[in-house]
Amino acid sequence: MSAAETAAATMRLIDPQFRLQFCAGMQSWKFIIPLIMIYSLATAAETRLPFKTVFKGQDQFNRLVSRAKNENWKALPVGERTAAAGQALVGTRYKHFTLEIDNRIEAPSVNFQGMDCWTFFEIALAFARMLNEPEENWTPERLLHYIELDRYRSGECTGDYLSRLHYLEDWLFDNDRRGLIVDLTREYGGVSVPHSAREMTVGWRHYRYLAHNRTLLGPLAQMEARVSARALYQIPKRRVAAVEPRLRSGDIIGIVSRERSGLYSTAHVGLALRTSDGLHFMHASSPGNSGRVVVDSRLSSYLARYRSDSGILVARPLR
Repeated sequence: MSAAETAAATMRLIDPQFRLQFCAGMQSWKFIIPLIMIYSLATAAETRLPFKTVFKGQDQFNRLVSRAKNENWKALPVGERTAAAGQALVGTRYKHFTLEIDNRIEAPSVNFQGMDCWTFFEIALAFARMLNEPEENWTPERLLHYIELDRYRSGECTGDYLSRLHYLEDWLFDNDRRGLIVDLTREYGGVSVPHSAREMTVGWRHYRYLAHNRTLLGPLAQMEARVSARALYQIPKRRVAAVEPRLRSGDIIGIVSRERSGLYSTAHVGLALRTSDGLHFMHASSPGNSGRVVVDSRLSSYLARYRSDSGILVARPLR
């Protein structure tokens, strides 16, 4: 809310006769200014969450910063920096719904104590981007800035739940549009598949914000319809082994799955990691598997393990 809007809102709360007195003489400012300040502070308090809510794992963060300094990660390209941060997070436990941190207010957040597949890759990427700055700026607050840049539509969290990019294909579209990453899926042989993004409206009861704010379901369905209307491209898994030599450490690898309906959706995400024996898939593995961040088998072998996995999409960090 701008200062003018705040003043106007405050004036509406004041008795009409008092408004006339205000307009008649500048001395009334001594009454108005405290009211404006109180209103502004109250509004700010309602749209922010405590730091202890939005950032968890200070010790883990400090260890990551120390390792980045000792191993001079800053000298690496952004993709290799991302992979280095990812490797340093190996062993972190898997935790569902780490972004559902409030009943109403949406805010950039980081949890080093537990990650799902999405928060794993975005924390690694945000940390890599933070290293572009002077070392005195390698702080939790600055990391949260880069999380916001990546996680929210047009890089801005408005406090509204739907300002977050909830679907990987929507994240890919928005971050590619802003020049933060490049979508390489089509260039590497991707083909269009029939697409559906509706997981959240189907399973809304599992999402804290949606369960407490059912009025979001209509706008959510509209957002999902826009996402579903865009073409989804995948590199079919039979072609992934041939593509692996073109992939780099730190590339973001989205796993596309074919549903029983015959439609396709993004189902998982991780990072590419090139080692001496090939291109591996590094990801936060669900509790039904290891329940930790792991460096898994070669990417093509990982895809062959799961019948429903139909292919991949590839995004490369540019900055």
